[in-house]
Amino acid sequence: MIKAILMDFNGVIINDEPIQHAAYREIFGADGIDVTDEMYYSRLGMDDKTFVASILEEAGRPADFEHVLELTAAKTEHWRNIVSDAMPIFDGVVNFVRKCEKELSLGIVSMAKREEIDFVLETVGMADCFSVVISAEEVGQCKPDPECYRRGFRELDLARTAAGHLPMVHEDCLVIEDSPPGVRAGRKADLPVLAVTNTVPADQLRAAGANAIATDLNDWWPETLRRVFV
Repeated sequence: MIKAILMDFNGVIINDEPIQHAAYREIFGADGIDVTDEMYYSRLGMDDKTFVASILEEAGRPADFEHVLELTAAKTEHWRNIVSDAMPIFDGVVNFVRKCEKELSLGIVSMAKREEIDFVLETVGMADCFSVVISAEEVGQCKPDPECYRRGFRELDLARTAAGHLPMVHEDCLVIEDSPPGVRAGRKADLPVLAVTNTVPADQLRAAGANAIATDLNDWWPETLRRVFV
């Protein structure tokens, strides 16, 4: 029975994949590199440092540590300026989280920077909803590697037991993802996955191993999740 949820961030909570892409296009454009749709979306699941290094390497440019950090910092500043004007939270996702937090333990597992995650959650008033946040800084491997979800499961289970709950098994903890690499990471961590079609079509998410597909998270309730993921 579902007792907890680990949610991805970009593409699940905040509708900012196009904003991230636009920010990268502007940053890399100054170096004469065009980050095309194919280049961006083929790298879903990467953290910023891995993404930037891979773009530089593909373009035949040096990807030294300082330059990578400089570009990722510039991207975050550009991203923050855009989302501060109008926070692009998906319609209904705040209501979904508020419904679920009453009955389930919640965590976030994302390859985003912790500062970006915290900024969004604090701005929209959801920071108190999540017991655990796993960001890019907490793991060594990007999705589709399962490290992030394995760590998320362990930490959320510890948070639950510290609050007086019994330990979970893997079937009790649902992953919500929007990208094939994220779906694969969740499944490799032996967790059930609900994939939401915010970023890529349903057939790609099913091919990656999603157990079920959602088009709008606000249509789902804790009881719905328990009925589907038995």
